[in-house]
Order: sequence, then C-alpha cells, then structure tokens
Amino acid sequence: MPARPWRGIFIGTLVLMALLLAAWEWHWRDAGAPGGYKNSNGLWSIQRRRIDHGEGGATVLIGDSRVLFDLQLPVWERLSGHRPIQLAIEGTSPMFALEDLADDPAFTGRLLIGVAPDIFFKGAQRRTGLLTYYRKETPAQRAGQWLSMHLLEPYLAFDDPDFALFTVLKRQPWPLRPGRPFLADVRKLSVIDADRNCHLWSKVENDPDYREQARQIWTQRFAPPPHGAPSRDRTQAIAQEQIERAAAAVIKLRARGVDVIFVRMPSSGAYLAYENKIFPREHAWDVLITRSGAPGIYFEDYPELSGYTLPEWSHLSAADAERFTASLYSIIERDYWLTDKQP
Repeated sequence: MPARPWRGIFIGTLVLMALLLAAWEWHWRDAGAPGGYKNSNGLWSIQRRRIDHGEGGATVLIGDSRVLFDLQLPVWERLSGHRPIQLAIEGTSPMFALEDLADDPAFTGRLLIGVAPDIFFKGAQRRTGLLTYYRKETPAQRAGQWLSMHLLEPYLAFDDPDFALFTVLKRQPWPLRPGRPFLADVRKLSVIDADRNCHLWSKVENDPDYREQARQIWTQRFAPPPHGAPSRDRTQAIAQEQIERAAAAVIKLRARGVDVIFVRMPSSGAYLAYENKIFPREHAWDVLITRSGAPGIYFEDYPELSGYTLPEWSHLSAADAERFTASLYSIIERDYWLTDKQP
C-alpha cells in the first residue's frame, strides 16, 4: 500500500460527506419539506399486527390515499375513545386488505372501506408484495424498521423517497425517446406519522405551482393510454369482478358479526368528472352496495360531507380533513353503527 496521509484523507472524506448531506438536507428543508416517516411495508405491518396482538375488535380503515389522507385518527379517537387501525395504501385498491381481513378470524371489529372509483373498480395495485412482507417479515427487517423510525426518518427531510437522488434525476426534462411518451410519477403529497395518521402536505395547499403540477400529473390518468383505452365492455367486466370479490369478502365478515361500511370519499374538479364518466354511480357504486348488502355513504348525498377544499381535486386540505372526519363519524354513529359495540 503506498504511503499516503490516509488519516487526513479519511477525515477529509467524512467532512465532505457531512457537508454534502447537510446541503442536500438544507435544500429540501428550504423547499418546505418536513421530517417524517416513510410509508413503508414495515410501517404498514406494524399496524396490521395490532390485530394479531389483541386488537381484533378495533375499527379498521382500508382504502386508497383518500382514506389515508382524509380520515384523521386523533379526531376519530377523540369522538369514539378508540384510535382506529389505519391500513389504507395510496394508489392501491383495498381488495387485498379486505380479503385478508375476511379470512382472519381474529378480526371481529368494524371495517370502513373507502372507495375511489378510479382505484377501486379498476382493481389498481401498486404495493403487490405488502401482505407477503407482513407475513414473512424477518427479525432483521423489523430491527431495521425500528432503527430507521427512531434514528433517521423523523429528523431528515431528504430521506423521503420523493427526494432520492435518482428519483430527482429521473424526473428531469430529458429528451424523449421516439415512441416512448413521458408520464410523470406522482410527487410527494402527504406527511405521515409513526402510527400512519396522515395529512396532505401544506405545500400542495399553499404553493400554486406545486399544486398545479399535482393536478397535471392527475390529468395524465384522464387521457387514453398510448396503446388505447380498454373497451367499455372490458372496463365494466373488470369493475364487476371487483364488485363480486368485495361482496364475497363482506359476506364472510358480516357472518361473524363485523360491521362493514363503504364510503365514497370526496373528489372534485376534473378528477370527479373523470370518475363519473368512467364509472357512473348507477353502474358501479350502486351495484357494489346492492351486491355486498353493506351500507354505503356517498359524499354527495350529505351536505356535511360536501363543499370541502381539495387543492389537487383528490384529497382534502389538512384542516378540512379534520372537519370531514368528525362529520363522517357522526353520520356513521347516528345511522349505522350501534354505540354498544367498541368503535
């Protein structure tokens, strides 16, 4: 090994690395990013295991990002005396969680199923390995999750997956390849806590440019895909398949005394218009409620569930999410769920 001032080189490298990390952290803090937790498979698994560890009688929330962002656990806990288990996953149909809970005799509580038509009736799946991870999570993975949650995630804004270096590089305006249209990935929209209580990131509400960017990303969904949209018959066949799967799972749950309710979560603007066009209420939601036999709450049917601010058409502002949660809970308690059963 050649003679070099290795000690000085090592110290200099550490100092340079620390400076670069500090600069990257400052960059994202300056952009308004807070420290927070990653919505990882491990974080979801922690909440799912609450049922295994004696909370089978709890209220469980499943759905996509609208349930995750728009239902506030502290508000629900204040009104009911019990904190729900949040198992919703962004961009993903709740079908996997619904069928998993239907097959789990330890779950005997209450189940709220959020419905976003574009996700639910298409059977969209982004986190396909989630249940496998939960069932096979190793001690090393659990330890890594604990260390990350206690030593890194709450303190480092740049640790968010949206700010990873290669993710940032990928979304730069590179020249397009012929025949390869560019589809922008969904940007950071939310801030999540250790128990998966989540709310819309304030930047989406307060930064007009970022809000418009989020809207433009949604509009990509509204255009036909490059190779053509599925036929109307094919779309309806997929929706019917999802409805039948949901109905079968709900029948299992209700047979062992689980209270189940579907909630059509709010949307607005161009997103609502798109959902109404692709999955009209009478051909999708109404059929789901009829086939499942479970009650359903459609946000447009209740004045207290309408008229909220949805900055990018799909999720409530943080303040409105609290008011929406309180209003929704009041309706459920008044009209559907008996108060003598643990919420």
